[in-house]
Formats: sequence, structure tokens, C-alpha cells
Amino acid sequence: MREQNYSGIHMKSNHDDIRSVRWLKLRESILRRDGYLDQEAKRYGKRIEADHVHHIFPREYFPELTFTPWNLISVSRSTHNKLHDRDSHKLTAAGIELMQRTARKNNIDLAPEILELVRAERK
Repeated sequence: MREQNYSGIHMKSNHDDIRSVRWLKLRESILRRDGYLDQEAKRYGKRIEADHVHHIFPREYFPELTFTPWNLISVSRSTHNKLHDRDSHKLTAAGIELMQRTARKNNIDLAPEILELVRAERK
């Protein structure tokens, strides 16, 4: 697999994308792929129903990955809220860690400035 480097930032927030028929079909296929289970809870042996699909690389910063299946994971509402700040949409420490794991798995080199940009302020 070719190594990708995400050092450029694409700021875009298009809520129309996640209201489209394309997104709704993809969302359902991701939930089905993941057995309708929260994949982060599953890592710890817990079986919790998933009702959200999370963009691991936030779509506000990586719009080109909005419809990329490896960038999507089924999670519960509770897990989703633990992965990013609901107001700023920036990633929490748990969201950053998931992003880094996913980057390693997909041979993506994350520039440090990317992590700083998507990291939520500590409260």
C-alpha cells in the first residue's frame, strides 16, 4: 500500500454530504459491516449496540475521506461523545488515539501539525 502524507489541511464542513442518499446507504453498510456493535467497546470485550457512524479522520478537515469505508467506524452515542467535543468537533485524546491507530493500519504518515489542528482543547 502506498504511504500517504497528510500535511495539508482542507477546511470544509458540508452537512449536505451526510444528509445525502449516498451517505445514508454508506452509513447503513458500515453499521451492517460492524454487526451494529460499538467497535471501540468491542475492543474491550463489551457488546454495546452502535447507533452512530464516526469519521475517524474528521470530515471537516479531511473531506476527501467522507465516504471512505476505512475512515468510518460504528459506535454508540456514548462512545461518539468520548471521541470528539460535540461543540468544536475537535478530537479528544481518545479520538486522536483512534486516528493514530487507523493511520498506522493504513500506512498514513500524520504530520504533527495535523494532530494539533484536530485536537480538542482540554477543559
